[in-house]
Amino acid sequence: MTMQAQIDQARQALADVESKPNVMATLGAAALAAAAAVLLAGVMILGPGVAIEDQPVPVSATT
Repeated sequence: MTMQAQIDQARQALADVESKPNVMATLGAAALAAAAAVLLAGVMILGPGVAIEDQPVPVSATT
């Protein structure tokens, strides 16, 4: 096989193939972006200095 034939074969392999738009992939990407936006907004509201600590339940000494 000559070099030119190999180059032509590689060009055919790399040719752009038009794909059909996938609605489910678009919806999935939109859902992922929306979830990331909500999580990022939560981080921005709480900020890096906020620590949520669980307080122990007070137990009375009476028996």
